[in-house]
Amino acid sequence: MSEKSVLLRGQIQKRRALIMPGCHDALSAKVIQRCGFEAVQISGFGIAGCLLGKPDVGLVSTKDVLDLTWNVVQAVEIPVMADIGTGAESVVNAAWIVERLINMGAGGMNIGDQLLPIRCGHPSGKQVISAEEMIGKVRACADVRNRQDADFVISACTGSRAGFGLEKMIRRCNLYLDAGADLVSINAIGDRDDIERAVNAVEGPLSVNLMDGVTGVNTELVSIPELAAMGIAQVSIRVASIMAAHRALTNFFNALKVSPTGVLPGETNWLTDYKEFTDFVGLDEHRAMQEKYFANESNLMD
Repeated sequence: MSEKSVLLRGQIQKRRALIMPGCHDALSAKVIQRCGFEAVQISGFGIAGCLLGKPDVGLVSTKDVLDLTWNVVQAVEIPVMADIGTGAESVVNAAWIVERLINMGAGGMNIGDQLLPIRCGHPSGKQVISAEEMIGKVRACADVRNRQDADFVISACTGSRAGFGLEKMIRRCNLYLDAGADLVSINAIGDRDDIERAVNAVEGPLSVNLMDGVTGVNTELVSIPELAAMGIAQVSIRVASIMAAHRALTNFFNALKVSPTGVLPGETNWLTDYKEFTDFVGLDEHRAMQEKYFANESNLMD
């Protein structure tokens, strides 16, 4: 049993709209923690953009997902929820991934019922696997959870409200909860009325994905206090970290490119101070360890 999974499960069970930003690497996870958020989730959209410079269409390998998840779990003290996409397309693979995530100390994971090739974000035209196939995946994952860490949180995401209709998606959510999911969500759920209908009809904790937290893409940006009052368990802001990083990098290097001198003297607004950054990533602690354990060459010659 992991302390992180116990903490994450307790936060979700309160149904107070736990805000869970998405990260795309260990550094963005540390920033999210430093800013005071209580938990973080790994964004499949962010992983694809960060590792490959590609859209989230199933190109990232399971090994890369697990490696990045390990790095994030080691980098922060708050609970981490992994993103395993569709569970590597089989019951056996999904169960194996859950074993790995629990062993590395993740607090939970997201799994979706989309049919390959997946469509990233909130586009139309998404397809889903049969409810029976997804139920099998959830049951397999839940069996691993029950054996290894009963508090590990399994979050099952279904379809698209626009593509399949809200009632059908609510039905799937309840089937996934019956199969052992701890938390469910409906992709691109829609507006405030849709959210209220869903939270009243879903027979367990419901998550709402506000995407970037600025536009919401295809989901209305209902305020966090309002979502908490409705009884929403968790609020995802999954893609903001990679989008913010892309904007900051683009703006800085555009400015650098058009500068007549090729540099930007004194324009410190573009960057984190060097000392501030090295403090953030713990350079002083590593130097202290090196000084403590590094054998001085002159001493070895004595």
